[in-house]
Amino acid sequence: MAQKESAMAHCSNCPRVCGVDRAAQAGFCGAPWNVSVAAVCLHRGEEPPLSGEKGIVNIFFSHCNMRCVYCQNRVVSRSEPQVVQRYGTLEEVVDRVEQLLPQSENMVGLVSPSHYVYVVPELVERIRQRGLSPTVVYNTGGYDSVEALRMVAPYVDVYLPDYKYISPELARRYSATPDYVEVAQRALEEMVYQKGTSLPTDDRGMAYRGVIVRHLVLPGQAAHSVGCLQWIADNLSTRVHVSLMAQYYPPEELVGTLPDELNRTLLPSEYGQVTTAFEELGFTRGWVQELEASASYRPDFASSSVFEEQQRN
Repeated sequence: MAQKESAMAHCSNCPRVCGVDRAAQAGFCGAPWNVSVAAVCLHRGEEPPLSGEKGIVNIFFSHCNMRCVYCQNRVVSRSEPQVVQRYGTLEEVVDRVEQLLPQSENMVGLVSPSHYVYVVPELVERIRQRGLSPTVVYNTGGYDSVEALRMVAPYVDVYLPDYKYISPELARRYSATPDYVEVAQRALEEMVYQKGTSLPTDDRGMAYRGVIVRHLVLPGQAAHSVGCLQWIADNLSTRVHVSLMAQYYPPEELVGTLPDELNRTLLPSEYGQVTTAFEELGFTRGWVQELEASASYRPDFASSSVFEEQQRN
């Protein structure tokens, strides 16, 4: 309890280490100390070993410790006071999880949890106290401290991190996170150290342990994406499961305000360059998407279902 109170008075939950008292003022993420959750919903569009046919129960935490200019979840992640919040207590979140879990593949996803990492142990314990034992997926932007990951290790079964950037300048320009590269690389190394490079699955093909690294290919940045794959191959393993996403689209309300290259979707040649590198580097485990994916996976947080019937390719 003393550790939790100390973290509250001087927030150090994510690598920004704002040091603010979140009970009194907002730090970079804009989140209050008490849990703020935008949605708890079934999602059938994650990677196949995570959502299967019936879907995963995703818990979308409000706010974010990054500031991606192209974020498709802007109404959830931004720091303004009007950010979506449907659940303000862990009890409400667990009630909804208990309601949805029987309809799912018995998977629970913690989406953008880094700034609320301190609630993960209690949240998972409360779920278990209801007699439930889902596989827990830590779905993060990759901007996590090693200390935080070690704290949640006993409560997380599968890590689902992004590895967004190999360039600190790009991380600064696109996500206001200039130290992202070094922080995310240490985080990925820790995740693989904890869970290994294999992704064991049950008889239904659902993962129950491991790491899946996601990378969103951005317009105009194919060479940069190849660099991200090169780092994974050189420093983690080509045996790591990698999900190469082609679903980028410029949010309608942001078109014209983004850097020029981000005001469009991917070109086939750009994504082809990255998928070719994926094969040439020796990766054999993972997933790619059709370019048409940019027209899907567009969440509607005004709806309780958020994702309806969207499917991952």
